Amino acid sequence: MTQKNNQINARQSKQIAGALALASCGLFATSGHATELSKKADDWKVDAALMYYGEQDRVQAVEAIGTAQKAFGDDSVLDLKLVVDSLTGASASGAVAQSSSQTFTRPSGNGQYSVAAGDTPLDDTFHDTRVQANVGWSEVLTPDWKLNVGAYGSKEFDYMSMGLNASIERGFNKDNTTLFLGTAYSFDVVDPVGGRPVDLSSMAVRDNFASEEAYRSAFDATRQSGSDNKQTADVMLGITQVLSQRWLLQANYGLSSVNGYLTDPYKVLSVVDNNGITQDLLYESRPDSRLKHSFYVMTKGALDAGVVDFSYRYNTDDWDLKSHTLETHYRYYFTGNFYGQLHLRYYQQTAANFYQPFLMADTPLPEFASADYRIGDMSAYTIGIKFGHRLSGGHEMSYRLEYYQQDPKNNGTTIPGELQNFDLFPTQKAITAQFSYSF
Repeated sequence: MTQKNNQINARQSKQIAGALALASCGLFATSGHATELSKKADDWKVDAALMYYGEQDRVQAVEAIGTAQKAFGDDSVLDLKLVVDSLTGASASGAVAQSSSQTFTRPSGNGQYSVAAGDTPLDDTFHDTRVQANVGWSEVLTPDWKLNVGAYGSKEFDYMSMGLNASIERGFNKDNTTLFLGTAYSFDVVDPVGGRPVDLSSMAVRDNFASEEAYRSAFDATRQSGSDNKQTADVMLGITQVLSQRWLLQANYGLSSVNGYLTDPYKVLSVVDNNGITQDLLYESRPDSRLKHSFYVMTKGALDAGVVDFSYRYNTDDWDLKSHTLETHYRYYFTGNFYGQLHLRYYQQTAANFYQPFLMADTPLPEFASADYRIGDMSAYTIGIKFGHRLSGGHEMSYRLEYYQQDPKNNGTTIPGELQNFDLFPTQKAITAQFSYSF
């Protein structure tokens, strides 16, 4: 939202410090506006946004977002949020390209699709609609203590998620220092189309069977009955320090423990021989637990005609997946009612210890394996611009456009035979466009 003054006085410092603490702890805050506690008792603040996300020749998404905030005096704020999105398009299955066409079974087991020679195998039947609702409450307990609580629920065709979160903030040093402690718990139910595949079982393809009965029997043998679930528990510790009238610094540490069904039921791996020719297709397998650590530091300052921030995040986990993120936003006010904002982000990660772009036929099967490029070696960057202007009556309108490029890399695997002729790690490109209106 547009900053009302170029100088940060003592009252604004307290509000910004709280906002930053919540903004970087997205698991624990249901809305980025939750700390604006100076509104009048009867005020409602409503934001509406429509976002489009499109990958080149892959997933397309349209998302509608609505948030509403009501202040009760100077000490309490209610936040509500509703998100509805629709996803369509093609997603990478994990299989490798071949010099001849390939046939794959659809996740439901009803039907199959073919991929042309030399093409990266994509399942073009990806389609889903998700609805998510959030509610949050912020309460100033004393001049130095503040409590935030929230809950959310999300439902899509094959996935349901529910969660609770709570955090406490303590101000010191005339509110120039704020300590933050937050926790969250979520429970997810996974019910894949066609059932959960048996880990590292072979894909049954109808063309390889003499009868429909034989095929259905082979397909059913690769499925586990019923849904499964996973639980996530998070804890975050943070500190925000006002450095001067114009600058503040924030740092936090997060710990996340995930247990349960972590395998992607729609991903497969190709098993190839020494010539790079596919001999089999196996459903992936991942560990059933994951412990993640995150470290984050950010500084934000008010300039004479704008606002700028710089941040760095480091993530690591017991899957040996490590990542670094550098990000900056620079907002410049052309006038008191019109601004432009530049967004730059760079991301780099190393592969999980069980990531393999394919398996070799002459090698014993590992306990865990996945060819999902999202957990492989990669780098990515985002370049974005945003423009916003304030209208009469306190309304605000903004437009955002971003370009994203992801560059997967080989994690050191030797590429056999004909696979050397194909791009096994293709670059992914995407565009995000968003229109927002606040009143």
